[in-house]
Amino acid sequence: MTMLKIAMTIVGSLLLIGAMRGTDSTAAASLDRRVQDLLRQMTLEEKVGQMTQVTIDVVSKGVDGRLEPHELDSAKLDRAILQYHVGSILNVGPAGYSVDHWNEVITTIQDVATRRTRLKIPILYGIDAVHGANYTLGATLFPQPTALAATWNRELASRTGEITAVETRASGIPWNFYPVMDIGRQPLWPRLWETFGEDVCLTSSMGGAYIKGLQGADFGARDKVAACLKHYAGYGFPMTGKDRTAAWISERMLREYFLPPFEAGIRAGAPTVMVNSAEVDGIPGHANHHLITEVLKGELKFDGFVVSDWQDVQRLHTRDRVASSPKEAVRMAIMAGVDMSMVPLDFTFFDLLLECAKDGSVAASRIDDAVGRILKVKIRMGLFERPYPDPSLKSRFAEGSSARQNLLTAQEAITLLKNQNGVLPLARTARVLVTGPTANSLSALNSGWTITWQGNEEARYPKDKLTLLRALQSKIGAERVTYVPGTTFDKPVDIVAAVDAARRADAIVACLGERAYCETPGNIDDLTLDDVQLILANAMIKTGKPVIIVLIEGRPRIIRPVVDGAAAILMAYLPGMEGGNAIADVLVGDANPSGKLPITYPKYPNALQTYDAKPADLYDGNTYAPQFPFGYGLSYTTFSYSDMTIDRTAMGLRDTVHIAITVKNTGARPGKEVVQLYVRDDYGSVSRPDRQLKGFAKVSLEPGEGTKVSFALTSSDLSFVGIPHARIVEPGTFTAMIDRFAVPFTLLNKASVPMTDAGGKR
Repeated sequence: MTMLKIAMTIVGSLLLIGAMRGTDSTAAASLDRRVQDLLRQMTLEEKVGQMTQVTIDVVSKGVDGRLEPHELDSAKLDRAILQYHVGSILNVGPAGYSVDHWNEVITTIQDVATRRTRLKIPILYGIDAVHGANYTLGATLFPQPTALAATWNRELASRTGEITAVETRASGIPWNFYPVMDIGRQPLWPRLWETFGEDVCLTSSMGGAYIKGLQGADFGARDKVAACLKHYAGYGFPMTGKDRTAAWISERMLREYFLPPFEAGIRAGAPTVMVNSAEVDGIPGHANHHLITEVLKGELKFDGFVVSDWQDVQRLHTRDRVASSPKEAVRMAIMAGVDMSMVPLDFTFFDLLLECAKDGSVAASRIDDAVGRILKVKIRMGLFERPYPDPSLKSRFAEGSSARQNLLTAQEAITLLKNQNGVLPLARTARVLVTGPTANSLSALNSGWTITWQGNEEARYPKDKLTLLRALQSKIGAERVTYVPGTTFDKPVDIVAAVDAARRADAIVACLGERAYCETPGNIDDLTLDDVQLILANAMIKTGKPVIIVLIEGRPRIIRPVVDGAAAILMAYLPGMEGGNAIADVLVGDANPSGKLPITYPKYPNALQTYDAKPADLYDGNTYAPQFPFGYGLSYTTFSYSDMTIDRTAMGLRDTVHIAITVKNTGARPGKEVVQLYVRDDYGSVSRPDRQLKGFAKVSLEPGEGTKVSFALTSSDLSFVGIPHARIVEPGTFTAMIDRFAVPFTLLNKASVPMTDAGGKR
């Protein structure tokens, strides 16, 4: 079975699950009756409390709840649950907790909610488990999402979700604020690495596979976790590149690029959505009734609940100035369609929404709708029957097989961008100088959402995990590896000493990149890598020894001044807790790199262009000429393509076009290749991209082995958002492209395509 057929089986299973849920009218009716019965019994205060979410700091001891070691404050907890009836708590204190402490925390919280409240409605606890259960000490911490996307391997994405679910549930937490289904098309943006890259098809496919692993067929199962799609929508394309700043995205662009991945997440069964913290076309995400209520809940038929992001309801007044008072901000957000407010530091939302409900500015029906959605998700999670942590899951926490899966994922993520004269892999007898600020840092390998929010406290990282330096020393012997830091991230340390050490080395591994960061603290003004790191790399190049640049970074920092002089370049992204081992494996050839860029790697600060350029972007001297293009990546073996075929040259609306190509490993060692299918709509009533990814399959081939890879295209794959902002299919000619091959075909009919049917194979 080809990788594509496997992927289609995954998507088919997801659709079948959705169909079963949709057609099981008895279960749906029973769920609705249960929700309505609860609503009838609830007071207004209890309903408003269910819509209120506070951070754990609010119910913890210490100044602002930031005490270490962490302790819950029983009086504060009683106040939150018994007086304010809060329905949800989130987050962690200053740093991650052990599994045992998480179990104690969740048990204590649920004791109050399920034993001492009138209706015994359990608390819904949420956490940002972005690359594993990153706030539980000792968890399996995978490559960050953009690195996971670089594997182009749906199975690895699904396994990542599966292991994350087990370890998050072992902590007693049933709700994960992930995945990010907003595509990252602005490389300056500090949250780029939380996305699956710049492309609709890749994001939809990898994100859907991750959700499948995280939730399975039932996110209420004891070892599964409910997903939260974020950040709806357009968050990943800020004009300034700064976090939480304005995006200028037209309705057509939103529907063409930014909404389809969310649609895929909804099809995969995600029951919650988090709102964009910024604004689109002048409308803050939390005030956008059109996007939340009309599109998400209406057109996309999303029947879960919508949660705000951190303090963003308040910010409608304090920052965005679209609400004239805090109370108006609450009214505006709830009437826009927000169901739960991540307040998160006090109970002002509760008080103000209660006022709105009593004076009629927020209708009782709107509150019942929001609370009903929240209760429905809690019931489907199994929280009423199983509110407490399952102690049996502790035996599956951070088991050996999970660590092996983590290493495999990191190996497949690493992308070889240059390998001049086959300098890699390194001989095990080579004398190697390792230098640069990311060489001996676990925080650089993991970055944000790791033990702490920023992930930058090196002392908190586990001592048994290996940095790149230590992993390479373990591989080829400490006596063969010399380490001279050279620089910090932005200051010189001992570049002269590094140059001196280079004279005694056979090769130099220059480890460049970024210090750990997350969200707004990661804002930058210049995408170019810090000058001092480029100076270090140039100094190494001038020694005449082969320089291998290893990039450990969350976004594609511009390295143009050193690209030509480098003998080899590895893009490691943020490869996670096994990243040091994975990079060392690739450097010495124990692993053959197979990653492909999920983003365009730019060459210049003012040439930030995605791969799916429009015709005008490629006309009259304009070109797509990045440092490295989307989908690019080398291997230690070689592959050839041949015999591209298409089974029909003309198709109707209900027809399927089957495209096949043969790929062969023509090198001397086993390897994996990502076969990428692109389609160009030759002419359209709206200008169409020069090419768009419509399918991919990762195949593993032994030396000399070949295989035929098949893809299927339907009219939905050829659809686009037309002039009236509706998704349509137009007749005309199309070109399918794989590698250097291209075949034309024609669509004979025109039709409108419901949004929920578009791109079904993504």
